Amino acid sequence: MGTDESYSDAMTDASDIPELPKALRAPEPVIVVGMAAWLVATIVVWVTGWGGDRAVQVCLVGLAVGLLGTTIVLVQRAAVRRGDRTAQQGLD
Repeated sequence: MGTDESYSDAMTDASDIPELPKALRAPEPVIVVGMAAWLVATIVVWVTGWGGDRAVQVCLVGLAVGLLGTTIVLVQRAAVRRGDRTAQQGLD
């Protein structure tokens, strides 16, 4: 049916796609903005009392997730620098 041709055409088309600029692939801006938003939300909820204790807990968990994400990115970057085979690719 010609499936080999369509597969090779798809592979050729995929290799023609340009790579995103490094600035658009970097996780740091997303992590920093997210953590800043959670920090602002935590302060606002704590000062104003909106949402009660539950809202403060949610904000603190949001900050914790940001810290976890930062830790994962830093560990993966260190693995890339060491040359580990299991390290995530593309984290220059």
